[in-house]
Amino acid sequence: MSFQAAFAQALFDPDAATDPAVRQLIGQPAFAVYRNTMMKGCLDALEANFPAVARLVGREWFRAAAALHAAASPPRDGRLLHYGEGFADFLRRFEPAADLPYLPDVARLDALWREVHAAPDAAPLDAARLSRLAPERLASLSLQPHPAARWAWFAEQPIYSIWSRNRGTTHEAADEELAWHGEGALLTRPADAVTWHSIDRAGCAFLDACASGLPLGEAAEQALMLDADCDLATLLQTLLRAGAFINTDLLIESTP
Repeated sequence: MSFQAAFAQALFDPDAATDPAVRQLIGQPAFAVYRNTMMKGCLDALEANFPAVARLVGREWFRAAAALHAAASPPRDGRLLHYGEGFADFLRRFEPAADLPYLPDVARLDALWREVHAAPDAAPLDAARLSRLAPERLASLSLQPHPAARWAWFAEQPIYSIWSRNRGTTHEAADEELAWHGEGALLTRPADAVTWHSIDRAGCAFLDACASGLPLGEAAEQALMLDADCDLATLLQTLLRAGAFINTDLLIESTP
């Protein structure tokens, strides 16, 4: 191991350092200052990257948990926007979070927000272009999800409601009682800002099918298998308004 790698490792676990030169540095007061600064940067990054989790548990609890995570999983990328890829799994194993079973999935949505925020730009699909296609052409068309679209279905808990109430600067519908059932979430960035929307299980299945390359007719079948009453026209309209799909050359042609 190089000196630089050994030094970086010692910043997060000084007791495990074996390099003689690094061991000498650990005993110096300046090392503690540097280590504290490095750790604070990690905690600040995690707090910024997981704001809904931090709001739910409070800053003191969050930073105590984040310090343990940072010590076990230091950053691997200098772009700290991406730091915390394993934080949701850490919370799932973290004993003090056992009474908060929704917390790991809230962290998962915070992580998806970061992915959407950092995803490539692309023009969202214009609904007017679809309206020019004949029904049979529409059914055979494969729509490509937007590169800045993410979705997830949470079968057991109202994760989307918990997350969305704690994500912004104010608590959304904080006085309303939560209905404890499964929910889905769709996060998109059709323009400059990340937006989020509630989505049901059929909608998630529809998007999964589109992402796998299935044509709209088969994607619709996947949705109807989960919810026979699914209003496919309304679902597609909702997804188009959210910017869930990308413009493709397949839609250039129109029918008479």
